[in-house]
Amino acid sequence: MAEKKAVYEGLFILDANRLARDREKLPGEVNGLIEAAGGEIEVSRLWEERRLAYPIKGQRKGAYWITYFHLPAQGMVELTRSCELQEGVLRQLFVRLPDSLVQPILDHAKGVATEPEPESETAADVPAAAGVVAEEVTAS
Repeated sequence: MAEKKAVYEGLFILDANRLARDREKLPGEVNGLIEAAGGEIEVSRLWEERRLAYPIKGQRKGAYWITYFHLPAQGMVELTRSCELQEGVLRQLFVRLPDSLVQPILDHAKGVATEPEPESETAADVPAAAGVVAEEVTAS
């Protein structure tokens, strides 16, 4: 029986100097770590580069790289350890996405435009806001 793969968001703080020297190598290594742990990449891109609040491994600037991927739960331990050993990865954070939010988040990350569903609300459906009660007006 094949194990169900959960969808994760991985945020990596990469060494900005190494990334500037070669824009393909370090992200490729990060994606390789995920794939080596049994993962499948959905989206992988640079989020932003910024000054760090405090130096990490002697670096004052970091490149925030965001990745969405499928991975079996037992692969997370291997992936975390591999990231800790990787020189170009200063920090990493993994968050398992709730099943109900996977598709909207992946669509947004891929840049797919989705139209909101039309809502038809009646006065009874709208909750009363901050002590204001909706009153029913009757004609006399």
